[in-house]
Amino acid sequence: MHGDSIVFSIFLIFTGAAVTATLALYARQAMLIGYIVLGMVAGPSGLALVTDSELIQEIAHIGIIFLLFLLGLNLYPQKLIQLLRTTTVVTLVTSLVFAGAAWTVARVFGFAAGDCALVGVAAMFSSTIIGLKLLPTTVLHHRHTGEIIISILLLQDLIAIVALLAVEGLQGDALPFAEIVRLVVSLPALIGIAYALERFVLLRLLQRFDTIQEYVFLLTIGWCLGVAQLANAFGLSYEIGAFVAGVAVATSPISRYIAESLKPLRDFFLVMFFFALGAGLDLVGVREVIVPATVLALLMLVLKPAAFKFMLTRAGESGSLAWETGWRLGQMSEFSLLLAFVALEAGSISSEAAYLIHVATLLTFVGSSYLIVLRFPTPIAVSDRLRRD
Repeated sequence: MHGDSIVFSIFLIFTGAAVTATLALYARQAMLIGYIVLGMVAGPSGLALVTDSELIQEIAHIGIIFLLFLLGLNLYPQKLIQLLRTTTVVTLVTSLVFAGAAWTVARVFGFAAGDCALVGVAAMFSSTIIGLKLLPTTVLHHRHTGEIIISILLLQDLIAIVALLAVEGLQGDALPFAEIVRLVVSLPALIGIAYALERFVLLRLLQRFDTIQEYVFLLTIGWCLGVAQLANAFGLSYEIGAFVAGVAVATSPISRYIAESLKPLRDFFLVMFFFALGAGLDLVGVREVIVPATVLALLMLVLKPAAFKFMLTRAGESGSLAWETGWRLGQMSEFSLLLAFVALEAGSISSEAAYLIHVATLLTFVGSSYLIVLRFPTPIAVSDRLRRD
């Protein structure tokens, strides 16, 4: 009777998340695994305590927007350009390797050629949330490892946007080449507008009223979501807009205060995001694809760290940095889920292939999170030494 009440849904999500997060911490797991399990239990395919998982997912999307905004706040523009030069070849080559491997798995299990192609594209990307939410809260964001991870994820996001435009264009008679050209033009235009607004409007307002914390908080949220909406109007993603908004403010003296003040808001929405992932999983469809999904997930968990390690080492990075980066990027992405949804809506992928992508993505979330917590510094690492690193 409460299934359609947003108040009841939020109560259930956060009360239940407190319980499952506690269990996850005792088990030395990432808390986000607890949120996904809670969604599976309480969602439409489980106890059906929350029936409108799509509404929760729409609200949860804001968490990803804030996450990208906060990442941008930690990167100076000059440093970002330098990193992109280093990681472009790495990102392109590894993306092709992952796509080819996933295409092969889908083909071996008898999926149609179109399904195999989309499964391959879905496997190209790593999770922004997993890769960065499990970074330690000390100094890693400002160290080279964190910077490399951010630049690779940003390039993958751009590739994902092009892939989404292409999939959406399959509903018509031709691929949206005009849309892709518009994307190439829109990104520089968005950056130029954001920097002009930041210099002549935002900074002046912050300097004038920086002692009023409530105003700074509201102005920051408005800036982040405003640039994100502008990016969407230009044909880009909300996430790219939020990242540009963050980078534009990165050199401001108040950027550190902004980052700290928005973290609780980001975490609020990210809890809802992972709950929505679990709630959106059809348990009947899972049984039909569990074997190929498990094979695909295991392949990605092994192949991605190895591929990133090989390419980053050839690019001149140290072996230890290359390994750590590879393990932290060793999963599929929330963009994989979005691609499957858009392709299914466009009628360009079968429901079985969409379930394959969905299940494999969630399995890599679980497996990658466990491996990262076990081996590397995170806020919930398995040893005090790793928590201090």
